[in-house]
Amino acid sequence: MKIERLEIRSANLAAQLKFYRDLLELRTGHYDEESFEVIAGYSRIKFIKDPTATPYHIAFHIPDRQEGEALRWVKERVPVLKNNNEEIIDFSGWSAKSVYFYDEDKNIIEFISRRNFNEPDTPIFSEESLLGVAEVGLATADIRSIFEYLQKECHLDVFDGNFEKFCAVGDDQGLLITINKSLKDWFPTNDEAFASAFSIWFSHKGKSCRFKFEADQIIELNK
Repeated sequence: MKIERLEIRSANLAAQLKFYRDLLELRTGHYDEESFEVIAGYSRIKFIKDPTATPYHIAFHIPDRQEGEALRWVKERVPVLKNNNEEIIDFSGWSAKSVYFYDEDKNIIEFISRRNFNEPDTPIFSEESLLGVAEVGLATADIRSIFEYLQKECHLDVFDGNFEKFCAVGDDQGLLITINKSLKDWFPTNDEAFASAFSIWFSHKGKSCRFKFEADQIIELNK
């Protein structure tokens, strides 16, 4: 599942533009008073102004085994979010390690390094090291229904978890992190999980899919 485009809402659009363009130094596409785009590897994220927006969880792929370099790079810019006082969080079952931090909307941003997936071109970590969007959080009251719809229409499979509290849907290249918003909060901060609206475009097994998640349901899906 290759996540090519994501559209999310922002309650602090001007601050977010400065954060991603000026602090993280990511490339930007079109921007105006109502929206702007960030380019990260093969992915584009569009931030749309919405004073009522609630936070998201988004992860970016970084090269294999560069979590240490990524941690140093992040700490030069923003505080790191810890888990049990650990700054680099080991997901041994996924063969991955991650670093977390907030952006200006209190979105939980993650840099994830998977083993034997994206070999680094250089030992130096920079803003150019972001390879694409790896994960998007989807908080819902009904994980099973969301999964069944995505499996039928886009042939996505369960990567990890179950339909009670947490289910990662997709594969190593891209995941929808679906959680039951009534039973689970976001890792690693235990922030409340909102059913934040987003639109996503991705390719999987040779097919292109797009869906819009809003009001705790998928309201549009084009294959």
